[in-house]
Order: sequence, then C-alpha cells, then structure tokens
Amino acid sequence: MTSYRRILLCYNATAQGRCALRLGAHLARQLHAETHLLAVLDDTEWTRGLDVVAAVSFELEHETAKEVLREGVDRLANLGVVAQGHLAIGNPMMQIPSFAKALDIDLIVVGHHPSGFLSRWWSGQDDGRLLDRVSCSVLVAMEPQEPKTR
Repeated sequence: MTSYRRILLCYNATAQGRCALRLGAHLARQLHAETHLLAVLDDTEWTRGLDVVAAVSFELEHETAKEVLREGVDRLANLGVVAQGHLAIGNPMMQIPSFAKALDIDLIVVGHHPSGFLSRWWSGQDDGRLLDRVSCSVLVAMEPQEPKTR
C-alpha cells in the first residue's frame, strides 16, 4: 500500500464534509501524516452573474468561509490532529487540484453527497472531473446509508 505522508482534507461544514473530516482525521492519526485542511469559498455562482447571489455581500461570504475553516481546524484538534488550514476562493474543482499540487499531497479526502444526473446538470456541478485533475489518490468519504426499500 502507498504511504500517505501528506493528506489534504476538504471541508465545507456540511454533513458530508464532517464525515470526510472525521475519517480523514482517523487516517491521518494512524499514518502520522502531515495534514492540511482546505475550505473553498465557491464563487461559481458569482461568476455566472446570478442576480440573487449578487445581493449577498462578498465580505459576509468570505467571513463565513474563514469561520468554516476555523471550525474544521478546531474539530481536527479535538480529534487529535494538528492541521494547517488553507482558504481558497474559486471553483473547488480547480482549487483542490491546485492546492494538492502546490502542497505535494499524496491523498485528498472529500465528502460526497449523492445526487442525480439532472440535479448535477442543473447546478453545473462537475465533481467527477476531480479525478482527472489530480495526480494523487482520492478518498471519497461517505456515511453508511440505509438500504432503499421498494
């Protein structure tokens, strides 16, 4: 198995992000890995020119993103992991690979929220492209789900 010396945990304060944080922290502790936490202020809605989003102050969004990062670093500390926090502004599918390359990351840990094709198309999500943009391993953290009944 590959030795993961540097781990990048991606965090956005959602349930999926908290799952990635917990699982990533557990792995980082076991491997004694250098740990980095990345919070990304997604500005894709701003750049698409949506009028509704433009009404929200960018400063407020930026402060919220910094608070999310602080929360993540604190949660990791409570789990016994010291992490260096990073805040990026832009499309997460561009920022995550950029930080992974700059930090010489061996493993990226992200959370996943299942959604259908139409939902992804409508929202403009391009989550699947992350694997095409990185040269390291990616761990997708997911909470166990209840089996679907018919």
